[in-house]
Amino acid sequence: MAVSMADISKLRKLTGAGMMDCKNALNETNNDIEAAIEIIRKKGQAVAAKREDREAAEGCVLATSTGDFAAVLALKCETDFVAKNEGFVALTKKLLEAAVAAKAKTLDEVNALVLDGQKVADLIVEEIGKTGEKMEIGFYETVEAPTTVSYNHFGNKLATIVGFNEANADAKVAHEVAMQVAAMNPLAVCREDVPADVQEKELEIGRDKARQEGKPEAILDRIAQGRLDKFFKETVLMEQEFVSDPSMTIGAYLKKSSANLKAVAFKRINLNQD
Repeated sequence: MAVSMADISKLRKLTGAGMMDCKNALNETNNDIEAAIEIIRKKGQAVAAKREDREAAEGCVLATSTGDFAAVLALKCETDFVAKNEGFVALTKKLLEAAVAAKAKTLDEVNALVLDGQKVADLIVEEIGKTGEKMEIGFYETVEAPTTVSYNHFGNKLATIVGFNEANADAKVAHEVAMQVAAMNPLAVCREDVPADVQEKELEIGRDKARQEGKPEAILDRIAQGRLDKFFKETVLMEQEFVSDPSMTIGAYLKKSSANLKAVAFKRINLNQD
């Protein structure tokens, strides 16, 4: 039975596969659409197996928030061309929305989700079959707080989520802080959250620099502490200069909006080089 363009178009719409893949699948199954879909899915699995040793360094990063819960997800692939593909971006969005709807806390929980009767892994395999590239969920992070906000940077390579200690925090203020996290890549929310080993390393670096500058041994600790304070101002979110107004810190900016408002958590995923 000859394969018609109408059947090929129908199969392409259902699977997103290329025209020749659809035509070959229909030829193989004598125009049985369901059987052809299965062949295309199996082809995706075969491609996935062949690409297993490839590096998925590109991808799409998206974030979203719904009140007290926010998530950021990175679906990775091999090339920027595929990363910008409409179907690939749509799949990233679909996975993220499903994860947030389920309030999935971990990547394992995301992978265990079932969407429209299909496992997440199967959806990704289908997309692999369409593009011929290795794909995987590379990152998934969440924040829970009375108010959460998300920020997606242009190009879908960088996204952030931030949580605040007060419900109904001003949306514009929250958005500005999420953009700050994207731009300045802080290490922690506040200095108390900076790991002790990182602080000690910075102190030791400060002492070594002071020694090299010929400073007296008795004042090395004081100099090192001063340099650690400078390190905090550069790397701690609440102490960083506000990008939009360097005359104040992020902490001061939040206090200006609401006396007790503070950021309590953030996550940042960037597929580009920082």
